[in-house]
Amino acid sequence: MIALKILGILLFDTTAWHGIALAVLLIAGYWGMFKKSGVDPRWSLVPCVRDYMFSRCAGREPEGRVLFITNVIMLVMDLILTIVDVQIEEGQASNLALALSALAFVLLIVRVVYHIRICSGIIQMYHAKGWWMWLWLFITGLPAVIWGFNPKYQPEIQAEDLTRMSLDTISGVSVAGMKDGLTVNLEERTAKEFFQKKYLLRDIHMYIKPGHMVLLLGGSGAGKTTFLNAVNGYEKAKAKVTLNGGDIYSEYKKMQYEIGFVPQQELMRGKDTVYRTLTDASRLRLPRDISSKDRKARVEEVMRIFGLTPVRGNLVEKLSGGQKKRLSIALEFISNPSLFILDEPDSGLDGVMARELMEQLRMIADQGKIIIVITHTPDRVIDLFDDVIVLAKDSNRTGRLAFFGSIEEARSFFGKQTMEQIVMTINRQEEGGEGRADEFITKYAEVQHA
Repeated sequence: MIALKILGILLFDTTAWHGIALAVLLIAGYWGMFKKSGVDPRWSLVPCVRDYMFSRCAGREPEGRVLFITNVIMLVMDLILTIVDVQIEEGQASNLALALSALAFVLLIVRVVYHIRICSGIIQMYHAKGWWMWLWLFITGLPAVIWGFNPKYQPEIQAEDLTRMSLDTISGVSVAGMKDGLTVNLEERTAKEFFQKKYLLRDIHMYIKPGHMVLLLGGSGAGKTTFLNAVNGYEKAKAKVTLNGGDIYSEYKKMQYEIGFVPQQELMRGKDTVYRTLTDASRLRLPRDISSKDRKARVEEVMRIFGLTPVRGNLVEKLSGGQKKRLSIALEFISNPSLFILDEPDSGLDGVMARELMEQLRMIADQGKIIIVITHTPDRVIDLFDDVIVLAKDSNRTGRLAFFGSIEEARSFFGKQTMEQIVMTINRQEEGGEGRADEFITKYAEVQHA
């Protein structure tokens, strides 16, 4: 029934043919404009997606996401309304049609508003006069064809450049790989999002000495977790990461036992005892050829180091918050790794317990280990850290290195006395910060380059 209805429209309805002609005109225009903006012109053939790609050409990618989602919803609703119309014709009245029609009206307003924003962006991108807006709104295919195929009209910046460009200042300085310690040379970490490559991290280079305890600092969304996952090899980036001379990426199976990662969430069975939990971890993390006697000795030693011997027979679910944190760290320490990464190990702990935990981490670092810690209350334990890594979102929301060095050097570099003040300095203004991330990213890149 629906197929016959559509066929009848195509054969006898001149309005339908007029719509097809406008669609062909729009596709042709977008094809030319996409080529000029460095976007694959074949996207002009795909409904909904072509409007999103057009928003990229206009430098209005966030608006394009909203428009894309709105268009997809409206396409689905059109299909549902077509089916409902057939049912009504057959005598099955439905309130669904009225509800969907009301929602469609709201979505239509949203689509018009965001289409206007995108058209405004394309006019600015091509340095055209304001009166072009009327053509873009009512006969979109006509200006698209004119701008797409007339050499007179050229975009100021290509879409790919808009995506890649976070800041012009790139340090371009790689750190020499060292036989001891952690060397990170991360060019970029990207991901696919909305049919394009998104830059999550860029231009991060550093060398951390053995025995150093390092604070990882940055506002929400600055890329701290992404950076740690890239360092430990869990999510590979375009990077070269070495630990004590071993390549974490190319020798991952070998190197993964050299890295201990303690997530914020506790992944332990509550019904097991402390001793059973550590014994199970030893079977997984210690070499298979180790003797049973040596394995038990290692478990005993780790319990002693983290003060868990008095509660060795207690169930995990009965432990205090501080004891659970120490046990989660002990699980990773069982294999005696060279690099320890901890994501908010002090969350949920009071000041005294958090201090005791950080002091234990300081003792581990003093054994020649590298400790990297994320904490939301850094200033109460800042005296225990040697260095600080400061990540910040640049103007295009890409995670960049705003500073790496000692605590005193960080205070001097940012002109702030506390770590919380440093975070507020680089946070965006809409997040309650000073919005100076680009300033310090550029400053640090220039320092590295010098």
